[in-house]
Amino acid sequence: MKIQSSILLAVSLFLMACSSQEEQNQLTTEEQEAGWHLLFDGKTLSGWHVYNKGNMDSKWTVNNGELLCDPTKKEGIFGDLITDSVYENFDLQLEWKVTKGGNSGVFINVKEDSSYAATFATGLEMQLLDNSNAEARHQTDSTHWAGCLYAVDCIAQNSYPNPHGHWNTSRIVQKNGKVSFWLNNKLTFERQTQTDDFKQMIASSGMKAYPDFAKYPSGQIALQNHTDSVSFRNIKIIRL
Repeated sequence: MKIQSSILLAVSLFLMACSSQEEQNQLTTEEQEAGWHLLFDGKTLSGWHVYNKGNMDSKWTVNNGELLCDPTKKEGIFGDLITDSVYENFDLQLEWKVTKGGNSGVFINVKEDSSYAATFATGLEMQLLDNSNAEARHQTDSTHWAGCLYAVDCIAQNSYPNPHGHWNTSRIVQKNGKVSFWLNNKLTFERQTQTDDFKQMIASSGMKAYPDFAKYPSGQIALQNHTDSVSFRNIKIIRL
C-alpha cells in the first residue's frame, strides 16, 4: 500500500506540474480580443534575435516554458536578446526570476545599430536584481535596485523583489513619452522622458557617458545577457 501511495503521489505531482506549465505563456480570450499578443510563445525564440548579431546561437534558450539566459552554456555567443519589432506606446507585462545575487534588465526604446555597442547605450533599463544578495555597489545605490530606471531614478521604497529563485511580475507602460515601471504591483519609476528636466537628471547620472541614452521615443525591447542566469515567462504586450 505504501508503494502504491507513493506512485500515486508521484503521478499526481507530475500531472500538476504539467498542468501548471501548460497554463503559462498563454493569453485569455479577453486579452486576445483586447489586442494583447505574446512576445514569447513558451517554445521558441521566434520574434527575437541577438542585438546587432541576428539569429545566431547564443546563451539564450527555452527550457520548460521559460526563456532562459544561461551564461554557463558552452555553445553560443553572449549578447542581449532583442525583439524583431519596434514599439512606441505600449503596455508590457512579464514575469522574471534570477539566481542568488542575480542581475539582469529589461530595456525599452533600444536603437539597434552597429554604431551602438550595447543596448544600454540608448535604451532605458528596468533593473532586475536580487537586492538582498547583490554586489555591494548595487546595494548601496538605490537606483540600482530591482524595478528602478537603472543608474538614474527610483521610487526606492517600493523596490521589493521576491527572494531569488521565485517569480516576480514587472510592468512597463509608455504613453506619449511618459514611462512607468511596476515591480510586483508597486510603482518603482515614473517620469516624462522627453523633457528638459529628465535630460538634466540623466546629465547628473551615471548614464551621462552615453550621449544617445533615452534619445529615442520608440524602439525595440531587449532582455539583458548579464553574468548571471535569468528566466522569463508570460511576456505579453499591447500597443496603446
